[in-house]
Amino acid sequence: MHEYTSSARIWGLSCPGFPEEVSRARRWTRDILQGSPLAEDAELIVSELSANAILHTASGQASGSFHLALAVSPQVIALSVTDDGGTSTAPKIEHQDQEAEHGRGLGMVNALAHRVVVHDSQGGYTVTAELITEVGPAGGHPC
Repeated sequence: MHEYTSSARIWGLSCPGFPEEVSRARRWTRDILQGSPLAEDAELIVSELSANAILHTASGQASGSFHLALAVSPQVIALSVTDDGGTSTAPKIEHQDQEAEHGRGLGMVNALAHRVVVHDSQGGYTVTAELITEVGPAGGHPC
């Protein structure tokens, strides 16, 4: 393989901050990952992260939006959702009890993903969840 050739493929989607766009983001993810054993987990992660962007940031306000990126390589599926900001607090995993109606979404994403990273992004935040697609030697994660 040529040194500048990558086997990773990347897709992007921008959505207006309407609640019905969460289902569009889910369908988009499902269509791209069709046939992958991780498609359902990825769909759930995108749904949670998109809904959080709409509910907790300026993405859900008039003329707000959220942006998705999906990167697929032989080893990893990386799902990123970037919001429009409007909050001074970064998304964080909260440990809620079983009876709580809200606040468990990022915890669920964290349970499904190999790694979850939150970073500042042009006035908002980007949450990236990584799903490992390939098992390394002796059943462990790849190096």
